[in-house]
Amino acid sequence: MLPAELIASIPAPFQLLLIGVGALSFARFLFSYLRGLVAIFMLGGTNLRKYGKPGTWAVVTGASDGLGKEFAHQLASKGFNLVLVSRTLSKLETLAAELEEKYSAKGLQVKVVAMDYAQDRAEDYAALAKEIDDLEVAILINNVGQSHSIPVSFLETSPKELQDIVTINCLGTLKTTQVVAPIMARRRKGLILTMGSFAGWTPTPYLATYSGSKAFLQHWSTSLAAELKPQGVDVHLVLSYLITTAMSKIRRSSLMIPNPRNFVKAALGKVGTGSYQTAPSTYTPWWSHALFLWIVEKTVGPMHPITVSINLKMHQDIRKRALRKAEREAKKN
Repeated sequence: MLPAELIASIPAPFQLLLIGVGALSFARFLFSYLRGLVAIFMLGGTNLRKYGKPGTWAVVTGASDGLGKEFAHQLASKGFNLVLVSRTLSKLETLAAELEEKYSAKGLQVKVVAMDYAQDRAEDYAALAKEIDDLEVAILINNVGQSHSIPVSFLETSPKELQDIVTINCLGTLKTTQVVAPIMARRRKGLILTMGSFAGWTPTPYLATYSGSKAFLQHWSTSLAAELKPQGVDVHLVLSYLITTAMSKIRRSSLMIPNPRNFVKAALGKVGTGSYQTAPSTYTPWWSHALFLWIVEKTVGPMHPITVSINLKMHQDIRKRALRKAEREAKKN
């Protein structure tokens, strides 16, 4: 039977039904496509003034280097006082002095709390709680984190590296939030941004422990967002691919790999613009990361075996290159 004859054999009401279903499916896809493009390239995020006027406080973890240091600079430029939390006191004090001098006209105040998150000491969290107890905290940046030194199979992951990744990324983020969030809940407003990763969005072999820790933060952050929304506190996971930081070991920026300054500017400027993404209370601020994420979510999906196999091959290759580089450097020495 020819296609035209086959179509003619279908009763008219069913033809109309099929046409309607097809039209709705196409309209849904088109709406999703346009919503994604508008969010990625046109929409601005929630104004940070919603969470606190100039002179209110922002707590930044992992603040002495990379993204944390950049978050500190950009929040200070917007008039927020800072509580900087990181491992090395000397780096924190140097950064605090630099910021206070640069933003002296704004009357910037900076407090520092030295904390080695890998040690998981109750007294460190108590010290942080004491430092912020009487402050009007508007923003928390959960930036502290650790990955593997190079891609490595789970069975070859050292017990210390495994322990440190889970302790820092998971327990450190949760315990810091338990200290800071009650202040925001009492104020009935606040913003909590937690740094996520594409490694938590899609399973990443050879970064299995890090990938699992970031996937944990995804579910925790989305759950916390639902809990704190009635109390006026916005919670978002900030998704990113690679950035030129010490953790990524990449020095040159590109369309897919922004530097910390540009990424943090986007992160603070596009808060809450991830409505097109699968995960609630999550946004991907850098445009090329967001476009890549949208394409994967609308095609094979981040959990598909094809996606996982590509990740596996990519990180196996990265490991081989890293080991060859280590061998060359060892021969030189």
